[in-house]
Amino acid sequence: MKNRAPIYDSLLAGAFGPTLVIDLDNDLILATTEEASTLFSDPNLRGARFAPLIASGMEDFLVFITEVEYRGTAWTRKVTLQDSKNKFLNCELTGKLVQQFERKMLIVHVLDLERLEQHAAEVAAGSIYNGGLVEWQRAQSFFADLERENELILNAAGEGIYGVNADGKTTFVNRAAQEMLGWTTQDLLGKDIHAQIHHHHLNGDRYPSHECPIYQSFRYEQVNRIEDEVFWRKDGKPIRVAYVSTPIYDGAQLVGAVVIFRDITERWENERKLREAMDEVAALRDQLEEENAYLQEAISIERAHHDIIGRSDVVLDIITKIELVGPTDTNVLIRGESGVGKSLVASALHEESSRKRRPMIHFKAGAVNPEKIESELFGHVRGAFSGALKDRPGKLELAHGGTLFIDEIADIPIELQGHLLNALQNREVIRLGDDRTRSIDLRVIASTNRDVDREVLAGRLRGDLMLHLGVFPILCPPLRDRPEDIPLLTAHLLRLTCKRLGRKPLVVTEGVMRKLQKYHWPGNVRELANVIERGAITSQSDKLQVQMQSHVAPGSIPTTSLLTEAEIENIRTTNMIACMKEANGQVAGETGAAALLGIKPTTLYSRLKKSGLKEGDW
Repeated sequence: MKNRAPIYDSLLAGAFGPTLVIDLDNDLILATTEEASTLFSDPNLRGARFAPLIASGMEDFLVFITEVEYRGTAWTRKVTLQDSKNKFLNCELTGKLVQQFERKMLIVHVLDLERLEQHAAEVAAGSIYNGGLVEWQRAQSFFADLERENELILNAAGEGIYGVNADGKTTFVNRAAQEMLGWTTQDLLGKDIHAQIHHHHLNGDRYPSHECPIYQSFRYEQVNRIEDEVFWRKDGKPIRVAYVSTPIYDGAQLVGAVVIFRDITERWENERKLREAMDEVAALRDQLEEENAYLQEAISIERAHHDIIGRSDVVLDIITKIELVGPTDTNVLIRGESGVGKSLVASALHEESSRKRRPMIHFKAGAVNPEKIESELFGHVRGAFSGALKDRPGKLELAHGGTLFIDEIADIPIELQGHLLNALQNREVIRLGDDRTRSIDLRVIASTNRDVDREVLAGRLRGDLMLHLGVFPILCPPLRDRPEDIPLLTAHLLRLTCKRLGRKPLVVTEGVMRKLQKYHWPGNVRELANVIERGAITSQSDKLQVQMQSHVAPGSIPTTSLLTEAEIENIRTTNMIACMKEANGQVAGETGAAALLGIKPTTLYSRLKKSGLKEGDW
C-alpha cells in the first residue's frame, strides 16, 4: 500500500480543504490532504481505519454511502466525526465514488461547519464594521423589517405553513400551523418534524420518513400534492390534511422544502356523513320502491270482501280471538282449508295491532319459484347471484316495524325453514351475498291448509318453527260446517259483484239460498265468490241464478267446472286412498294400487310420501 501511496495521492489532485480517499472494502484511509490531518489532529491518518473517526451516525453514514453509489455523489450533515482527541466535529460530508486500481474508493470532502459559520460571522462583522455605525444600523433595520414582514405574511395565511431544511429539521412554522397542530415553535424548531407530526398512518402503521412525500421533496427535488393523509397533534389526536410539499433552492443548491397544508377533517367527516346518508337514502328508496310495488300488487288483486262476515258461533269465536291477540306482538298460526279466508283473518289481526301504520307484507310461498324463495325472504346484494343487478331487501326487511304474513308456510323448503327460524329468533337478517346483519322487528302471522302434525312427521315442516309461529293458533272452519253464514256472505259478495259489474242489485230467492246452503263447498268462500260472480253475469232477470257442481269424482270432471289446486290435490289424495283400500295396502304387483292407477310403483311410493299418507289412512 505504501508503494501505491503516490498513486492514491493523485486522486486528491485539485482537492481543496480536508479530503480523504477511503477503501470501502477494507475501511482504510488510502490518502489525505494536509487539511484533513490538521482537522483530525492526526498526521498519521494514512493507513488508519475510518470507522473510529465516526462519533455518531454510523447508520446515516451507511445510507450516505448507498446514496453515493446510487447517484454518483451525495452529501450529508447527519454524521458526527471526532478527531484523535475525541473532540466532536460538526461537519458536512460530500462524497464521490471512484473505481480504480481494482478498488472501490470513496473520496470524502469534510466541511467544518463551525469554521464555516465563524468565517461567515467574521465576514459579516467586517462588512458592518467597514460600513460604520450607520451602515450597521441600516442593515439591522433592514433585516428586522424583512423578518417582520415575512412573519406577518406567513401568519396571515389561513393554511398551515412550515419549512424544513435538507436534514428534515424544522426551520419555521406559521401561526395557522401551530393552531391546527397544537405544537409551538419551541416544540418544533430545529426538530425532526416528521417524527413529531407525521410518524404513523391513521391505521397505526409506522410511517418511515423515506416513504414520506415531503422527504422526497427535499431529497429528490419533487413537488408532491397529497389529498388525504394525517398529521398528529401534540395531544395525540390525528387531523386529516391535504398538503403540497415544494423543494426550496438557494441558487442552484437544494436546501430544503416548504409544506403548505390545510385541515380537511371537517370536510372529510361531512363527506363521510354524506356518503352514509346517500347509502341510507338509497336503501330507503329501494325499500320504498319494494313497498310501493307490493302495495300496488296488493291493490290490483281483486278481493271478494274486506270484513269478516258471519254470525255462526265459530265466526264469533274467531272474532273474539282476533280482539284478544290482535293488539299484542304474539305470533299467530292460522289453519284451515283453501278459500276459508285465512288472509282475511291475518289482515284483521294486523289492523288490530299497533303496527297497522305500516303495511302488512304478504309473502305467498307457493307463488314463488323454490330457488328464489330465499332471496325473496332474506333479500340479496348486487352480484349475489346471476341476475342480481342491485341490492334488494327481502320480505323480512320490508316488514320491519310491521307484520309479515307468510301464506302457506309449508311451501317453504325444509332447508330454509331453519334459516327463517334463526332470523326470527335472533331478530336479524343477512342478505344473500352479504355478511352484514340487519336488525328486524316484526310480527309474524303464518297460515297453512295442511295437517301440521302430519307434515312435521313427514319431515316437510320443522317442529321448532311451528312451535315458534303457533304461539296462538286460530282455526278457520270450512264453509260447509257453517251454513248459517252463507246468507250473509252471499248478500255481501253479491253487492260487491254487482257494483263492480255496474248492474242493478239482484234478488236472492229462497230456493237459490237453500241450494247454496245444501252445497258442500269444497272451495269454501272463494268458490262461493266465483259462483256468485258467474251467476251475476249469466242471470238474465233481476233474480240471481246459480249453477254448482254437486259432486266431483275422479275421471268425471266436467269441462265447465273450475277447480282450485287444493280441490285437485284433494281429489288425487282421495283417489290414492281408494286405490290402496282396493289393493289391500299393496302397492306393487298386478293387483297392486300402482297397477290400478296405471303408474309405476316407485311413482306411487313417492306420491304417498309427499302427501304424508300412511297405512292408517286406508
